[in-house]
Amino acid sequence: MANSYPAEKKPVTFGLVAGEASGDNLGAPLIRELKRYYPDAHFVGVGGPAMIAEGMDSWFDMDRLSVNGFIDPIKRLPELLNILLTVRSRLLKTPPICFVGIDFNFFNLLLEGMLKRQGIRTVHYVSPTVWAWRPGRIKAIARNVDLMLTLYPFETDVYVENGIDVAFVGHPKAYDIELHDGSDKKAAARQMLAYGDEDPIVAILPGSRRSEVAYSGPDFLAAAGLIKNVVPGCRFLVAAANDHLASKINGLLLESGHELDIKVVVGQSREVLTAADVVLVNSGTATLEAMLLKKPMVMSYRLGSATYAIVSRLVKTKYFALPNILAGHELVPELIQEDATPEALCKAVLALFDPQTRDSLVSKFTTIHRQLRVEKHEAAKAIQILCGEHPGGGDVSA
Repeated sequence: MANSYPAEKKPVTFGLVAGEASGDNLGAPLIRELKRYYPDAHFVGVGGPAMIAEGMDSWFDMDRLSVNGFIDPIKRLPELLNILLTVRSRLLKTPPICFVGIDFNFFNLLLEGMLKRQGIRTVHYVSPTVWAWRPGRIKAIARNVDLMLTLYPFETDVYVENGIDVAFVGHPKAYDIELHDGSDKKAAARQMLAYGDEDPIVAILPGSRRSEVAYSGPDFLAAAGLIKNVVPGCRFLVAAANDHLASKINGLLLESGHELDIKVVVGQSREVLTAADVVLVNSGTATLEAMLLKKPMVMSYRLGSATYAIVSRLVKTKYFALPNILAGHELVPELIQEDATPEALCKAVLALFDPQTRDSLVSKFTTIHRQLRVEKHEAAKAIQILCGEHPGGGDVSA
């Protein structure tokens, strides 16, 4: 029996899978923007509370997909395989107009391949770091993905070179953080953390993993001990991802014997960064957030010697800090492995207290911030172009 909807108003279904909180945070605004193109659309698959709040029908609790390390995925392989095959079966039974895998690369790329072979359009949202390491993955991506959505503009090149449709859609943090939040909200962040407007403050972000804190924490704290001897009244704020890491950091502080005006703050890295004058940070997305808040920073990273020997041979990118990768040249000092001595960290941090240096960095960081703030609906627009259907009725002009 023919359905009663006019052709241009036919309701559509989108399949989506997010496997962790970061993907859920990307998926929710994507659903919201897709509704502007497809007002009557249904959204099914696996998502977290933010996506569910936008009306998604999540077939599984997203936390069931959450795995860490190497051993946990192996132990939970039967459960993960069951979820993978169940999602595939349900999507093939009632095919969506498109499937969007949000990050969660191994699971979603497998699922995307299964669906694409059955004629379902596939989109992968958040590029795997093929530009940095394991470039051979591009062949599997070409087989499994119809459209790649990237968060950073430089990521598109490798897909264009390999004939894969790609769209740069901007980074959500570039919208979440306004252009002048780092200065406009600085006084309030300091007040909340019980510091004054004139206090010189260095933020320390030693990492979100226990191993990162173990390797970089001692060097960062030793550098703080040297900095306080040069910068009178310098205060230090350490951002800890959770109570467990806070305990680890406090233990390292006791072991170090350094007498510092220091506060360990749990779960408030944004406030810690906003309050700071200069940031000493482990590599990772924290460098992006520091840049978006226009904070001069020194990036440092340490690994175990054996791990570093392997990783350094696999990584193909010239830089590790996202601001440097985005700029295409060094804006942020990078002190890696044996170069990450307390003395070198101290020297690099002290240089960033120079007003001219800081003003120059703020200007360059602002330029990059603007580049990452494309129109909010770019991801949904790229998907609509891929799907080639527009039921109409949605307001996509705002």
